[in-house]
Amino acid sequence: MSKKVKPYKESELGKKEQVTQMFDKISGSYDGLNRVISFGIDIKWRNRVVEILKKKKPKNILDIATGTGDLAINLINTGAEQIIGLDISRGMLEVGKKKVADKGLNSTIEMVVGDSESLPFKDQSFDAVTVAFGVRNFENLEKGLSEIYRVLKPSGTFVVLETSVPARSPYKQGYWFYTKNILPLIGKLFSKDRSAYTYLSESAAVFPHGQAFNNILGKIGFIAMENRPQTFGVASIYIATK
Repeated sequence: MSKKVKPYKESELGKKEQVTQMFDKISGSYDGLNRVISFGIDIKWRNRVVEILKKKKPKNILDIATGTGDLAINLINTGAEQIIGLDISRGMLEVGKKKVADKGLNSTIEMVVGDSESLPFKDQSFDAVTVAFGVRNFENLEKGLSEIYRVLKPSGTFVVLETSVPARSPYKQGYWFYTKNILPLIGKLFSKDRSAYTYLSESAAVFPHGQAFNNILGKIGFIAMENRPQTFGVASIYIATK
């Protein structure tokens, strides 16, 4: 079980409430900061998720922790008839709703407020479920993954894009220096919330990545787990089947 990291160490609120508060606060600057922090490579990673699902030809997709809707919007390219973006942060969703409307995608993409650990959908509702940079924010990881398993149809595909820690030198040392020193500083300069970006680096560091995450997926009941490291191992795409 990974160490539980929270955004605001001085707060008595639970992780879920703190994460909601954090994303509400940084929602206005989140997209721009993502591009700066990842040097724009996160766009390429999301496109790879889309390419994986395009081959599966899903009719409907649930994008959990959709945030400002970047992945949900990209998932249009899978040919899916219905895409639901779910997030616990109303602030992030408001940004996402505007992006969806501006692109004229309201007939295909619906943005809804919801808790990843108590999904408001019936069993076996979706052909595919995606999460991009969100599973490490689950308060109870196994509960959230069990909910995803529940709403997936049999043979449905689950794809996760998440940060991970490089295993090889010098990438590992460079990763630690960047996340501990540079990332929080960028967060403070652009979002006025250093705690948020300190949390994002700390939560990535303790998240069970690689085979450890695949083992948890197997425990939940998923099969055919696959881990595809991205860009020297700073992120990973996980694929699993119900």
